[in-house]
Amino acid sequence: MVKVGIPRALLYYEYYPMWRAFFDALGAELVVSESTTKDVAASGVARVTAETCFPVKIFMGHVISLIGKCDFIFVPAVRSMEEKVHNCSKFLGLPDMTRAVIPECPPLLEVDIDMEKKRELYSSVYALGRHFTWNPLKVRRAAKLALQSHGEYKARMVREGKTPSEVLEGKSEQRDGSSSVALVGHPYLLYDDYVNHRLISRLEGQGVIVLTPEMVSQADMKQATHELAGGSYWTYEDEVIGAGGYYIKKGVVDGVISVMAFGCGPDSVMMHILDRYARRERRPYTCLTLDEHTAEAGLATRVEAFIDMVRKRR
Repeated sequence: MVKVGIPRALLYYEYYPMWRAFFDALGAELVVSESTTKDVAASGVARVTAETCFPVKIFMGHVISLIGKCDFIFVPAVRSMEEKVHNCSKFLGLPDMTRAVIPECPPLLEVDIDMEKKRELYSSVYALGRHFTWNPLKVRRAAKLALQSHGEYKARMVREGKTPSEVLEGKSEQRDGSSSVALVGHPYLLYDDYVNHRLISRLEGQGVIVLTPEMVSQADMKQATHELAGGSYWTYEDEVIGAGGYYIKKGVVDGVISVMAFGCGPDSVMMHILDRYARRERRPYTCLTLDEHTAEAGLATRVEAFIDMVRKRR
């Protein structure tokens, strides 16, 4: 059986059920890298330039950790998920960057995801499937199962108020406390405990109920993004501006914490928009910026100070 490696980084928390359903239907065995550790992060940081954002460094570390454990490594190039909405360059060039900085890695399985070019998208999916079967009907069936699995995954998180970690890894997170905080940002920052120094567990340990973007419906996030920014320009903008705007406007939480990677251009603009909106609505808001130099003690102090401020304000 062909073994396909899946790095537990970047878009893993966004699309893993979709990838699992697709490759399972084609008879492949998936090998998912272990959770991020200091060694994984260090190996990734050593391979790329300092200007590269921390999530990509983490991704490269996970790719390195899969060497010798699989026949292929799946590295998609996600260009656009809807018309006139664009993705960050790190996602567009991820396969080429991976090959360039990790020449010893196994062969890559690539697929170009561009919803503005549906004909090319279909061809790319079939080309991916041909690594496992030459039957186009089998590939088509696998793609349909993948889309169905993705829809069920998203719907379950909204319906049950669960995070990706709870659904994918069986983690049990508490939903009771004396305060509530919305945590907004990209999944690769919110759910990697090494990258964010166990941020969700840290908040829950202080008696805080944590709400995340995955608990907001796509329609509500889209509406909030349109109201705050006139619509989406960046792919995955809804999980930042949309979710943050929704929680700020509805007033269902005591405060909002956004999380971004140092040096991320799109995120810096999004966080500025949220900051201005929170000030206008008089809602407590803070932004945490993460990279490989972020100290756990400093982050813990900022989080504790924010929660203290939120409770005093109540």
